[in-house]
Amino acid sequence: MAVLLAAGCGSGSREPKMTVTYEKASTGPAIIGRAMMTRTHLLEDVAEKINHTLDLPYDIALVGAQCGEANAFWNFAEKKITICYEDADLSLKSFKAAGDSDPIPAAVNAELATFYHEFAHAAIDFDELPITGREEDASDQLVVFLLLDPDENGNVEPNAEEAVKDYARMFEQYAQGQGDLVEADFAAKHSVNQTRMYNVLCWMYGHDPVEHADIITDGLLPESRADGCEDEYKQLARSWSKLLAPYEKRK
Repeated sequence: MAVLLAAGCGSGSREPKMTVTYEKASTGPAIIGRAMMTRTHLLEDVAEKINHTLDLPYDIALVGAQCGEANAFWNFAEKKITICYEDADLSLKSFKAAGDSDPIPAAVNAELATFYHEFAHAAIDFDELPITGREEDASDQLVVFLLLDPDENGNVEPNAEEAVKDYARMFEQYAQGQGDLVEADFAAKHSVNQTRMYNVLCWMYGHDPVEHADIITDGLLPESRADGCEDEYKQLARSWSKLLAPYEKRK
């Protein structure tokens, strides 16, 4: 990820960083989610990447916490991203239900992508990026864009493609467990899970239709949507590149 999302801090001051805290857990789901996150060093790894890649405008806390629900969120007032232990536990259960013999790798990928989604909200806030359309959809766009953004040698980070796929699989599992949609689902600030799944798959396919042809051959994305995905990805990549260009970190 070769993008600087925030203006530099003043000279002579301590460089702002993203700091990691794992709070205590006491309930079963939270204990399981916390164990997965700590054993895989999930938060430490993403914080280290942010600190090595971005010049943050202020310290940002990245917190693993027991929330009482499966969730993740950015709090602008507290400058804090929270990844709930229950969300990690739900990812483990979802991928186990999907048939993964070892659900941990996919669950870690899903939580990695979830972090980038919340970091997108943070970047939109602290850079005051002009977003048209729903911010939740724009944040999903940025997840795919940042994860698949090649480095200076043109290489996509190892495991990034699997992380995007598992992010889509997460929405598929949520949709299967949701039951019939009701009016409130369509009125919510998030797109419905099926739409988010197809959006993520479409943008991934559009990023490189040759490399990701299996998305079509495996029947994961209808060809009627796939026909426009390369243009969709080019549009979102062009838009986000322009938005982030003033903050690009030169190596």
